[in-house]
Formats: sequence, structure tokens, C-alpha cells
Amino acid sequence: MDTHVIAAGLPALGWALHGGMLLRRLATARRDPLTGLHTRAGWTTRAEHLIAKHPGALVVLVDLDDFKAVNDTHGHAAGDTVLTATAHRLTTWCGRHGIAARLGGDEFAAIVTDPGRTPGLHALRTALDQSVTHNGHALPVSASVGHCHREELPVPALTDALSAADSSMYAAKGHGRRHTR
Repeated sequence: MDTHVIAAGLPALGWALHGGMLLRRLATARRDPLTGLHTRAGWTTRAEHLIAKHPGALVVLVDLDDFKAVNDTHGHAAGDTVLTATAHRLTTWCGRHGIAARLGGDEFAAIVTDPGRTPGLHALRTALDQSVTHNGHALPVSASVGHCHREELPVPALTDALSAADSSMYAAKGHGRRHTR
């Protein structure tokens, strides 16, 4: 084989490999490595599309109550177990009709396109408030849940829905632990 052909093909091969690596990095950047959920960036793009397309959409924000105490008392591995369990519970609750994300720290979000096909917010709160077992210890878990239905918004914008769900979540926190508004 002609060495000039090989030499000419090497840069193209290098760029193809580099492009493939960049695509894999981008894909993993859109997923939280601990929970496997979408990150804020990956979720926001999809959620904006879903809220614009589905008039009955429901946006949910979840914040774990007293999560710092779990890390401080039982260690970061226990905290990771709680985060992973929360991600699984939220994803299970969404089912095929929604997507969940870990926005950062102990904050999660979800959008459900057809809330009538999910078990309901009370069921979500009940699932999130179940203890998690780590190294033989039952770790208490509770979460504050806020929500916003798309039809409550004058304009179906994700930023407005998240703001309303955030207000709802903090109102729930104001009424004590284990509340949903």
C-alpha cells in the first residue's frame, strides 16, 4: 500500500476518533454519574420541549430534607445511597410518561406529560419518605415536593413552571417535614 495514502488518512482517522470521544463526553455530561439521571442541562432541553407540547404536563421539584445530617452522621457513602434511592423512586414514579433529573446536590426535578397515568403526588411523597438501608442501618429520609401544572401558567414556559414549583416546595417546607403542596 502506498505510504502517501496511509499518511493522508491518519489525520482523518485521528479527527474521527477525537469526534467520537467528544460525543461520548457530551453524552456523559448530560447524565449524573451517581444516579444515572439527566443533569440540569440534559433535562432542561427535553423538559422545555415536553412542556410546550403537552398541555397537561406537571413539573415537580424535590428537595431532600436534612440531607446534610445523613452525610455528617453516616458518611458520604450513605448520602450516595440516599441519592441513588431517591433517583430510582422518582424515575419509577414518572414511569413512561415523564423524565427525571438530578439538578444538583439533593435537588431533583421531573416533568410528567400525562399526570393521570402516574400514581399521584401523595404516592410520590410516600415513596420518597421511605427509609433507605445502608450498611445495615435504616436511614430516615424525607423530602419536600413542589409542583406546577402547565395549565396554571399564563405562558407554558419551563422557567415559570420551575419557579412556581419552587415556591410550592418552599411552602411545603414551611409547613414542616413530609409535606407536598
